[in-house]
Amino acid sequence: MITLQNIAFPDPDICTEIDLYVRLNNLVGLDRPSETLQFSAGGTADFGTYFNALSIGKWHKACALDNLWLELTGSGTLELEVYHALPDQSWNTQQCEILTLSGEATLVDISSYSETSQKGMIYFRLKALSDARLTGARFTTKRALSALPRLAVSITTFKRETAVQNTVKRLEGYLENHEYKENIHILVVDNGKSAQVSESPQTSYYPNDNLGGAGGFARGLQTAIKRDFTHVLFTDDDAAFPMESLHRSFVFLALATDSRTAIAGAMINNTHKWAMWENGAWFNQSCHPLHNFQDLRDLTALSKMEFESERDHYPTLYGGWWFFAFPVEHAQYHPYPFFVRGDDVSFSIANDFNITLLNGVVSFQDGFIEKENPLTWYLDLRSHMAHHLSLPSMEIGSTGVGKIGLKFLLRNIIKFQYDTMETCLLAWEDVMQGPEFFLNNKDMAERRGRIKSMVGNEVWRPVDASTLDNVADPHRRIPRWKLALYKFSLNGHLLPMLGAGTVVVAPQDRGSLHICWGARRITYLNTDRTKAYTTRRSAGRGIGLMWRGVKLFWKLRNSYPELVKDYRESYPRIAAASYWDEVYKDS
Repeated sequence: MITLQNIAFPDPDICTEIDLYVRLNNLVGLDRPSETLQFSAGGTADFGTYFNALSIGKWHKACALDNLWLELTGSGTLELEVYHALPDQSWNTQQCEILTLSGEATLVDISSYSETSQKGMIYFRLKALSDARLTGARFTTKRALSALPRLAVSITTFKRETAVQNTVKRLEGYLENHEYKENIHILVVDNGKSAQVSESPQTSYYPNDNLGGAGGFARGLQTAIKRDFTHVLFTDDDAAFPMESLHRSFVFLALATDSRTAIAGAMINNTHKWAMWENGAWFNQSCHPLHNFQDLRDLTALSKMEFESERDHYPTLYGGWWFFAFPVEHAQYHPYPFFVRGDDVSFSIANDFNITLLNGVVSFQDGFIEKENPLTWYLDLRSHMAHHLSLPSMEIGSTGVGKIGLKFLLRNIIKFQYDTMETCLLAWEDVMQGPEFFLNNKDMAERRGRIKSMVGNEVWRPVDASTLDNVADPHRRIPRWKLALYKFSLNGHLLPMLGAGTVVVAPQDRGSLHICWGARRITYLNTDRTKAYTTRRSAGRGIGLMWRGVKLFWKLRNSYPELVKDYRESYPRIAAASYWDEVYKDS
């Protein structure tokens, strides 16, 4: 029997939103340390949840399954209901039967769903007919495996010693008793050369020059190839994913019939752990997260997300490197030396992967918007433009690429973030130097120093307590005529008499433009609201920066044919194993 997925319960170190795991009535209690459910008669437990429903349609689409079993372990008499949730039609109650658990594992054949459809989700519900306990459950299949993947878990870290040490300890503890532990190995690539991770039979440690995330993950991929791993999982040094995500991914890759199969882990924002941030994303001029803010506690919303993500994906679908597992043999292109930001987008689109989005395979992260600063804007604009210049499938013409830069500037002039506008203009100029710029600035040391010197105002400082009482409503109503005037005038830059007062922006609302209209000053709060910075409208500086952007737009249009030719001809050479072999030849 091969375990497709084990039933997961809340992990206090990751997520305690119980309705993402199981929905209980008040006659059932969860003992979290032992992961046991204790039922009184009449107690119900519904496993039609984000972590515990089985997206059977995705398994059938990628893997050869001809049978499915549900295994339950516990004691007492329970009513078992098995449901088959189907897209675009009524859902089926597939099975309903009484089981008496007696401590040993009880197997129930639930393969009959395939007589109706191989799409959708399978989930189950238990109702206790007496006092009962559930100590474990899993979906399994009977299948002979001719070969297992050899999976390298590649972690890149930089100056986060405690985080990476804890992650390695957590992974090693999980793998110690895992049935496929001989086929999974941890590679720690330390760009800071300071993590002091101890090597073990399960872990290898590689001190590395700081060439950013791209350099670290390239080193991990290079090492995996040399050590004959068949698959690599790129993940973060804090690896904030449930360990069950690793098991599900490994088995999915083992059963996949298409050698191009890859798995992109979803991301949930730590601020709201019940809401999806992105269940995969696609790229066209900017990043477009899929199923953003979907309430995962709601079965209807969950099924909609799973049905949609089961269908064919966007051609520019990509997986974030907080959790991305892929086959080595189809990694024709290696990471492009972006330092950070954009390397995962380019890698997914350039390579011929067949990406699956599997429920319960997810990492919990701090939100991107809350991390924004002038450096991240610089890195984002640089990579956004380079994707379209480098990849033939992303061709949008000179006007399209130029509009990316103008949009970056427009978003920031409205927010009076002139320091950020300066760094965006620098990014635009750097991109127009051609691909050699990326080769000459792999470690970004000079650029990071220069950007730091350019930022004088958008720096976090201690917040005045009174500021916290004036946080603005992001949904405030603005008359349509007034909103049109604000937009036409670039939030008062062309009509300086418009607007008054200070708007205070909560950390989760930093991406909102609506909240900024009509202000003369804008105060932005950090994640824990202990620090802030304030921007003030300066018509002269703002218009001057926009004018520089317009001139770059026309310069880009004139030089576009030669520039795009240079990027596309050099991409196979730069995003190549041989390039990184040369970089790390002495490592």
